[in-house]
Amino acid sequence: MIEPARVILWDFDGPICRLFARHKAERVAAGLVDWLAGHGLHNLLSESERELLDPHVVLRAVDLRHPGSDLVTELEERLTQEELRAAGSALPTPYADPLIRTWTAVGARLAITTNNSPKVVRAYLDGRGLSSCFASHIYGRTADLHLLKPNPHCLNRALTAMGCAPSAALMIGDSGSDLAAANNAGVPFLGYARNERKGKLLRDAGAGCVLASLEPLLRTLRG
Repeated sequence: MIEPARVILWDFDGPICRLFARHKAERVAAGLVDWLAGHGLHNLLSESERELLDPHVVLRAVDLRHPGSDLVTELEERLTQEELRAAGSALPTPYADPLIRTWTAVGARLAITTNNSPKVVRAYLDGRGLSSCFASHIYGRTADLHLLKPNPHCLNRALTAMGCAPSAALMIGDSGSDLAAANNAGVPFLGYARNERKGKLLRDAGAGCVLASLEPLLRTLRG
C-alpha cells in the first residue's frame, strides 16, 4: 500500500496524537451541552446525542438544525478553544513523529485532513517541531460543517492543492468516517487502531488493513 503512495493524508486525532488524552472529550462535550442548556437550548439535542458525549456530535447536531447560524459559529469557536487547551496536553501516538519525519525524508508529501480545527493542528505540530513536514497542507474544519468527514471535501482539497491523483495517495485514519471519506475520494485507506475495540469498528466498517501500531510502517520505510 505504501509503495505507490506519493502523498500521505493523515487524520490528526488518533494517528498523530491522542488530542483528548488528558483534557477529556467527554468533559468538553458535556460543557457544550451545558452551555446550550444555559441558553434554553437543551432540547436542540436528542437524548442519544447528549448521551454520546462526543463534541463533534453536539456540533453537527446543532448545525443540522440551525445551519450557518450565529449559534453554530459560537459553538464551533467554543469547541476550537477546548481543542486548543487539549493540544497542550495531547499524547503523541507512538512512532508517529519519527514516521512523519522519515516519510518526508524519503520524498513523500504529507497533508493533514481532519475534522479538528486547523488552528489546533498547527499548534500541536509547532510544539513537536513537525510543521515543516506538512508545510501549508493542513485541511481541517471550516464554517461549512456539513463538509466534515465522512464527506471527502478535505481530502479532495488536499489532492487538488498537491496535484495528486487519488490512486497515488494514501489515507491513514482511525474511524469509520475516515474510511468513508477515503472511499468517497477514491483514496486507498490504511487503518490505525490503538486498541481492539477501535480495530473491530474499523474492520466492521470495511477496512481491509488495520494496524495496531505505526512501528511496522516506520520499519518498512527505514528498510
